[in-house]
Amino acid sequence: MHYDVVIIGSGLGGLLCGSILGKEGLRVCVVEKNKQLGGNLQTFSRNKQIFDTGVHYIGGLSKGQNLYQIFRYAGIMDRLQLEKMDEAFDHILLEHDPDIYVQSQGYDAFISNLTAAFPEEKNAVIRYCRLVKEVCSRFPLYHLTTDDASAKDEVLGLSAQETIASLTSNKKLQAVLAGNNLLYSGVSGKTPFHVHALIVNSYIESSWKCVDGGSQIAKLLAAEIKKLGGTILRNCEVKKITEINGAVSHIETEDGNTVSAHNFISNINPAATLKITDSALLKNVYRKRITGLANTVSSFSLHLVLKPGSVRYRNHNYYFHKADSLWHLNDYTEASWPLGYGLYFTPDRTDHHYTATVSILTPMWFRDVEQWRDTYNRVGKAAIRGEDYETFKRQKTEKLLALVNERFPEVVANIQYSYAATPLTNRDYIGLEDGSMYGIQKDYNNPLQTVISPRTKIPNLFLTGQSLNLHGILGTSLSAVLTCSLMLNDNTLVDKIRNA
Repeated sequence: MHYDVVIIGSGLGGLLCGSILGKEGLRVCVVEKNKQLGGNLQTFSRNKQIFDTGVHYIGGLSKGQNLYQIFRYAGIMDRLQLEKMDEAFDHILLEHDPDIYVQSQGYDAFISNLTAAFPEEKNAVIRYCRLVKEVCSRFPLYHLTTDDASAKDEVLGLSAQETIASLTSNKKLQAVLAGNNLLYSGVSGKTPFHVHALIVNSYIESSWKCVDGGSQIAKLLAAEIKKLGGTILRNCEVKKITEINGAVSHIETEDGNTVSAHNFISNINPAATLKITDSALLKNVYRKRITGLANTVSSFSLHLVLKPGSVRYRNHNYYFHKADSLWHLNDYTEASWPLGYGLYFTPDRTDHHYTATVSILTPMWFRDVEQWRDTYNRVGKAAIRGEDYETFKRQKTEKLLALVNERFPEVVANIQYSYAATPLTNRDYIGLEDGSMYGIQKDYNNPLQTVISPRTKIPNLFLTGQSLNLHGILGTSLSAVLTCSLMLNDNTLVDKIRNA
């Protein structure tokens, strides 16, 4: 089997690369180890209800906005089933405070609604919005242009926590402005402000939910790849990337087959890519840098099926923080866990006035499930981890629900079925060894250290995915555009996407 491009991994980055390169006339093959495509786009079904694993809402999908243009160029925008969220898309809850604070779509509404809650802080809110937009303007690819990218260098060293604190001394407003930092695993002393700004700005521009789950994005992209003459191999794990005479010649799969191509793109974690690539061109100093980078935290999540007609549907999300835990959600102890959570509603298909399911997400390190690390359980390779593991999940479920019950007693009282997922679940289905939610942890103290080029020292091996520059749906999509531009050596690709 020989192709123009082989793409390892069918996460969003890999599928977008496949669609874009297919449109450019290349014969593409996507190789995926799982049965279901999509990486973090995957959904699963329980009790006839669909649950998202990672995509609870998406920003930047209004006409002309960055993600809209990328998806339009990829050929899927007009077929996506979307629901626009409430103007106040994220509601922030703080311990010991009964009030609800909101982040809103549109900067005028954002300022107006926060000023209503913090009338004395109007100027601070305005300064914050100006700074977010100013920082975003420094990143040309974010706006789908090929302008000089050096302008961003001046803002890469800004701390998210310190920058927000510099705009207002009001601790409560600081907490609200960073209240959805679970979206990027906000960490004290590490998270850069530009990561905060690029992600939050996309939701302020517009916020959307995927009807019946984010897996539709993967399915539509896969269909587009096939329509363009591409091939997708499922249940096919890549065990080796083989370099001969200075270039990758082929990959070897778990079942012993080989697939060759002119070019190769790895959509799996960069460290995992290096692990299966035997080449002297990838120097030890490069390997040590990539494999030594810390990943973001993993998660524990609850997926709840509610009794029909019991809880009113809310077309917005909630983020709760315990006191003084805003930038320390990951610094829990066994006694203090969980320090906060994100809570996401899904409507009943037959009556949108009511909630069908609720998903709750909170940080959890892989070390908490370390004792079961040698067990694997995914579709096609099912296994039982044991009663100790089931006990662990029950105990964590009870603790998380006890905290949720303080603000959402109606949800807890009307649970019909409950399913828990741990960092092991994330590892088995997404692929990162520690189940990391967002790949490599960005660090403003040494920003260039945690940014990875799509190019490697092997001239026909490229990287893509959320670990390169920015994570999430938007960040991964932008990385895919960059990877394709470099592989094609075509600076006009970004212009084509912007003008699609």
